[in-house]
Amino acid sequence: MKELPAGNLLPRITVTPPGPRSRALATVLRDYESPNITQISDSSPIFWHEARGANVLDVDGNVYIDMSAGFGVAAAGHRNAKVTQAIQRQLDRLAHGLGDVHPPDIKVQLLKRLAQITPAGLSQTILASSGSEAVEAALKTARLASGKAGVLCFTGAYHGLTYGALAVTDGHTFRAPFADQLGIPIARAPFPDPYRPPPQLRGHTDPAGAALEIVAQLLESGRDQIGALIVEPIQGRGGNVVPPAGFLRGLRDECDRRGIVLIFDEVYTGFGRTGRWFASEHEEVVPDLLCLGKALSGALPLSACVGRPETMAAWPTSSGAAIHTSTFLGHPPACAAALAEIDEIESCDLAARAARLGEALLPRLLELQQRHPSIGHVRGRGLLWGLELVSDRKDRQPDRQLAARLTASALRRGLILLADGRDDNVLSLTPPLTISDAQIEFSLVALEDCLAEV
Repeated sequence: MKELPAGNLLPRITVTPPGPRSRALATVLRDYESPNITQISDSSPIFWHEARGANVLDVDGNVYIDMSAGFGVAAAGHRNAKVTQAIQRQLDRLAHGLGDVHPPDIKVQLLKRLAQITPAGLSQTILASSGSEAVEAALKTARLASGKAGVLCFTGAYHGLTYGALAVTDGHTFRAPFADQLGIPIARAPFPDPYRPPPQLRGHTDPAGAALEIVAQLLESGRDQIGALIVEPIQGRGGNVVPPAGFLRGLRDECDRRGIVLIFDEVYTGFGRTGRWFASEHEEVVPDLLCLGKALSGALPLSACVGRPETMAAWPTSSGAAIHTSTFLGHPPACAAALAEIDEIESCDLAARAARLGEALLPRLLELQQRHPSIGHVRGRGLLWGLELVSDRKDRQPDRQLAARLTASALRRGLILLADGRDDNVLSLTPPLTISDAQIEFSLVALEDCLAEV
């Protein structure tokens, strides 16, 4: 099987996906993996064999353009050469350390680098492995800093599936089987979705203002219990929902007024994805705690909760038994990957590139919307875009089946696309920030062909 040369190839489909090798692996997978994990059908999955840049090579020899960036991880491209080299060099020196007892030296380098790139005032970090863990660390920090257990969160939110993160995540599918084990007291406010307002905000000419009024009411009624507020500056898995301007500033003001710890979950939106290092920078709002993951390393499991020193000071000084830690905290190869990924995003100015590509993409996506009534709304920023698929544009009825057919049709044409949103009806375009102009052009033409086909 030939290797991918540079990651800037157009698709090459030699056997209709999923091909025979993918189907054979799916048969084995069904026997050995929990049935909950991977959906197996006639149209999915393909099994990845190699990835580079914006390309993926499957086990049947098909080449795809990855419009998901591997769930947003590969900001600087899959198998970025400098990131890969950094991992290899680190493996040759130190593969594992005692992260909270005798730390690896590279952990210190990464902590210092995070303080340099995150918004001013955020300078102390808890490292972890997954985005959910970063959220868990933030919730614990807020509990200690505020002295209150309650958390205000939002409709449409996705913060992860470990128990603390799941408590603040929205969605019946995720929460219902475990509702009786989710002990964190929460209040849930409506997220001001300009495209599909929740019931409490329908009919309001100022959805952000109305949402902030409800937030204020919930914080007031829960003033003896709520100590933290967690929000995604742009909802990712919830459907790439950009809130109205002023909403984040209003949340900051409410939290300041009441002594509430403000947490921004930028696991999905961080590291240049939206045209800035962090999505909250578009509104010039700084949280007390910032949750990071995915593109933080671009390759290996790594996440971080970065906070203000005065907020982090709520944690007791370690006396030898940290009350929040993990075995792989500060994992040396992951730290090396993160340092290289951050350098690549910075030196290649990928955040600015995402902004430029996003400005060019928007009119093309709006043209698609005009030609295809099945596209309800187009929304996003930088290289994070969502196409809402509907069966009736006037009534905006979500069309999950259309989204499923489109992703399957796109795969046959060599595009890896995902459907997100509360109804799995938002086609998500989140490619590597290194994607070439030719690959974007191919993807837009292929997407139009898919829309015409289905």
